[in-house]
Amino acid sequence: MSDVPAPTLTTTAISGSSLRFPVRRIYCVGRNYADHARELGNDPKDSPFFFCKPGDAVVASGTRLAFPSRTSDLHHEVELVVALGGGGTHIAAADADAVIFGYAVGIDLTRRDLQAEAKKAGRPWDMAKGFDHSAPLGALRKGVPPAAGAISLTVDGELRQNGNLEDMMWSVAEIIAALSTYVALAPGDLIFTGTPSGVGAIERGQTVRGMIAGVEPIEITFKE
Repeated sequence: MSDVPAPTLTTTAISGSSLRFPVRRIYCVGRNYADHARELGNDPKDSPFFFCKPGDAVVASGTRLAFPSRTSDLHHEVELVVALGGGGTHIAAADADAVIFGYAVGIDLTRRDLQAEAKKAGRPWDMAKGFDHSAPLGALRKGVPPAAGAISLTVDGELRQNGNLEDMMWSVAEIIAALSTYVALAPGDLIFTGTPSGVGAIERGQTVRGMIAGVEPIEITFKE
């Protein structure tokens, strides 16, 4: 046997339960709100595309985080996050609800300067998106997420992002269907479904709070 210690399984809270949801993989949808695509100078008519974060990038609400290294332009992106209790390949949109365990509000933290450099050079976004503690996540609420509802984010109490889930260009069911044509989805997968406009920089010492109607908020603070 190897003397290398087994990795710790990442889990996240389930609202109203002492049980924990085990995290397998994190998939993220790019540019799922037309207004956000436009604010970054992109065409909102693009087809959905995906990138990943490591499963252990999840951090719980109330966490005080060290400011990430190698960036001077850290951005917040509040998102609806869907947790899967089932999986498969080539899942029809009409069958997508059956694989959903629950949903939550999350924040896709982005080292925007590194992302811009990667885009310019035609390189992957991994170090801009998939760094340590880059996926703060609130407690999961069991059930299928609503198709409409307020989604917002504040920094030190100042409203930065303010949108509605009904403005997503691709629904949760369509996202699951599309993603399942690329990879086999499985229980424990999380899907970040995109962010509305208003993304912006976070400074050291600031507190970021993400909210979606009907679920527990996610709040994190960056150390000075």
